[in-house]
Amino acid sequence: MNAIKSSLIIALAAAGTALGNAQTLDLADFVLSQSRPSGIPATQPALDGRYYYQQSADGTQILKLDYATGERSTAVLEPQSLASEGTAAWEGYKMSADESKILLWKDVHMIYRHSFSADYYVYDTKRQRLSKLSDAGGEEIATFSPDARRVAYVKDNNIYIKNLDNGQTATVTTDGVKNHVINGVPDWVYQEEFGILNAMAWSPDSRTLAFLRFDESQVPMYSMTLYQGTCSPNDDYELYPGRYDYKYPVAGEKNSVVSVMAYDVETARLGQLAVPVAPDDYIPHIAYARDNTKLMVSTLNRLQNDFHIYAVNPASNEVKEAYHETSDYWIDSEMANQVAYYDHWFVIPSNKSGHMQLYWCEIDGSKQLQFTHGNEDVTSYYGYDEKRQRFYYQTTAGPLNRQVKYIDKDGREHALTKPEGTSSVRFGSDYSYYLLTYSDAHTPTQYSIGNAAGKKVRNLETNSDYALKYTQKAVPKREFFSFSKNGVTLNGFMLKPADFDPAKKYPVIMVQYSGPGSQLVLNRWALDWEEYAAMQGYIVACVDGRGTGGRGWDFEHVVYQRLGHYECIDQIAASDYMASLPYVDKDRIGMWGWSYGGFMTLMAMSTPGNHYKCGVAIAPVTSWKYYDTIYTERYMRTPQLNPEGYKNGSPLEATDKLKGRVLIMFGSADDNVHIVNEMQYISKLESENVDFDMHVWTNMNHSINGCDVRLPLYRKVMNFFDQNLKK
Repeated sequence: MNAIKSSLIIALAAAGTALGNAQTLDLADFVLSQSRPSGIPATQPALDGRYYYQQSADGTQILKLDYATGERSTAVLEPQSLASEGTAAWEGYKMSADESKILLWKDVHMIYRHSFSADYYVYDTKRQRLSKLSDAGGEEIATFSPDARRVAYVKDNNIYIKNLDNGQTATVTTDGVKNHVINGVPDWVYQEEFGILNAMAWSPDSRTLAFLRFDESQVPMYSMTLYQGTCSPNDDYELYPGRYDYKYPVAGEKNSVVSVMAYDVETARLGQLAVPVAPDDYIPHIAYARDNTKLMVSTLNRLQNDFHIYAVNPASNEVKEAYHETSDYWIDSEMANQVAYYDHWFVIPSNKSGHMQLYWCEIDGSKQLQFTHGNEDVTSYYGYDEKRQRFYYQTTAGPLNRQVKYIDKDGREHALTKPEGTSSVRFGSDYSYYLLTYSDAHTPTQYSIGNAAGKKVRNLETNSDYALKYTQKAVPKREFFSFSKNGVTLNGFMLKPADFDPAKKYPVIMVQYSGPGSQLVLNRWALDWEEYAAMQGYIVACVDGRGTGGRGWDFEHVVYQRLGHYECIDQIAASDYMASLPYVDKDRIGMWGWSYGGFMTLMAMSTPGNHYKCGVAIAPVTSWKYYDTIYTERYMRTPQLNPEGYKNGSPLEATDKLKGRVLIMFGSADDNVHIVNEMQYISKLESENVDFDMHVWTNMNHSINGCDVRLPLYRKVMNFFDQNLKK
């Protein structure tokens, strides 16, 4: 047991009754932002490896701190130097590669769930001078060139380059038009499903800017109705609703046509690169190797089972294949997003061995070497330490844990962190130090600095005060369990009331997400409404069924072309297991899920043999024909190629089999799982004379967040379960 956990236990014991059971926690203490452990301000490694940069808690300063001691070297940015701009706090920052300049931004306006526009500024650390990137502001994805002399950015779907030496701005593209052509910024479906927000890449010598161009003119339009609302109200819509239109390709429909472009800064020449892609192929990643002649371009076919990496010379337009892999199922998009390029080689993750492992590959395609092995899955690649000749990565340590390891120059595996719990790291520039984030099921998130020997140097944040509030006896602890059925062993966790009596019969709430590659049953800190529900007399249980992550490729790909089938079998098996326990009332079992979990709630409640008396489905997909191309077709192919899979995996096709009372909730402005999913579903329930409950959250997106709306949301969830499971 480590020293921090020991000290917390001593503190809890010393606190006794005064701070222990006497303290009352209500729902707000679990679902609002203050119920989360403290984090640390944004950090970035410094070039020298000894220091790192960190934004002050109030956002007004950027400090340079010593990894080993925490001592402040200097304040790189201080508010008094910016008084003329009237700017105090910044919403984000990014250092240039040579640390001579800082990109700062404020006045952020969200575009989709993760992308935003903002007013960007450039701060010259030597001259202590701040300048606005453009007079109008509202730029996207501002990006330094490697030599820090230029900044590329997107405005109104076009790319511009600001020369920081003379203040002049070059126009790179002019064809960008909303809902027609986007340059440099991915379209909605790329952002949501490939997880990329910036589709630009500078060459190492800063002379060429490569970028993706998205022609979405043939993609069908989707319109969302917007209302005045009271959370960030829009008074323009007081009397008449507004509308937001954007391009959203549903399964089987047309995608954006994506091409790779290159702009020569010196000559202002713009041209398309000859990457061998079909009009409906994907280009999920571009990046330069350490060579101006090698722009590395990843491609996927529409069905996402044929993956290529090409090395492209922007000057000559010469293209060479560097890597190729196919699958009978799907290619994990992490292969594109986590590939790391070096001088003449790269590292790429692949599950072709049966588990996600790392491969060393020559850029010329001449050689491949698998250098991690075993029955665990690599979950993150952190990079190569050239000085010590080490490859660092995160891996499963048993499905429930995440451990950081490295492979040395002799191919031997070493552990950098302990196997229990969940560890992730962010290394300094020379890998001498790292920032460790750690938690387990009973330890709130802790942040510390470690060194290359794997030794803790100092603590940054232990969340000890938070632990005193939330790890008391009154708050239920997660208990992990496993059971076997249908020839498969499944993992789960359970929360029991603090005053649990095995002689009593308790109602049960089954929570799950169940989507491919996801995982909820993990040995990490989590505290939300589920713990509160257990305090109100429920047993809360969660089981990860087939299709989820951390269990190898065979366990995951079994759901291919049959979303909802094996997941339902396993969730009903989980409810069977819970019903078999002597302290569970088998007639009072409910189910809950959000997004894919909402889909699964409706699917499971419509599957014969289930134990569910009621269920809550938040923002559920009710037919995969309504969902986007990249996610849906990755697992289901197109509706034209797999009509039976779409039919059998649709709650909309099984409303006549729905058993139990259901509460459906969703945001009216959900740009991800559109309102058509719920409206068509409840329309069928109405036509079939089925009673149900429903709540719509005005102008809310898929996350249904903001203005503390999570409190009434979970209050409604709890009231629903109380009415249906406690009678």
